[in-house]
Amino acid sequence: MEAIEFFSILGAISFALQGGIIAMEKKYDLFAVYLFAITTTFGGGALRYVLLGESGNELWQQDFPFIVAIISVTLALIFPQFFLKRRGLWSDTLDAVGIISFAIQGSMIAVEMGRPAGAAIVAALLTATGGGLFRDVVSGRKSILLDENVYGLWIFLVGLIIGNGWAKTSYEIILVFFIFTSLRILSYKNNWKVPYRRY
Repeated sequence: MEAIEFFSILGAISFALQGGIIAMEKKYDLFAVYLFAITTTFGGGALRYVLLGESGNELWQQDFPFIVAIISVTLALIFPQFFLKRRGLWSDTLDAVGIISFAIQGSMIAVEMGRPAGAAIVAALLTATGGGLFRDVVSGRKSILLDENVYGLWIFLVGLIIGNGWAKTSYEIILVFFIFTSLRILSYKNNWKVPYRRY
């Protein structure tokens, strides 16, 4: 399995569960649970496809990640208490794993297309956050991307590192994954903030 495929599947599992759990917490019906799962998982990739000019055929050739996402959210529906009772753990951990997985996937796709580092950063940001933004707009939630906690910075740095070719081998990319997933988890555990100016 190629690295891009691995992170695509890992991100699909994480974001499908996250989207489904959010819909379940809001007492939405089964259709909404699956809708949130699919939108969270594939919304960012769809945005990336449009803006980077990727082939439309590739957008619809993601059968395995789609099946993995459906199975993941179905498990959450079958065992709701297992996921909902550990909501904090699942939400934070799934978010960290999902955004870094999709940031790596998006930036690697941009590099494979021959795009510059700037495009890799944009691809990382879109892939990692686009689906969540769609989900938050539909559900009326405040987007975590615009929260004070460190979030977008880690995605930006992943895109910067991969876009500039500072991590190329599978081992280097896996190291990037573990470093930035850990940083994302530490940032909300320790309530790290991005500095801002009062206006």
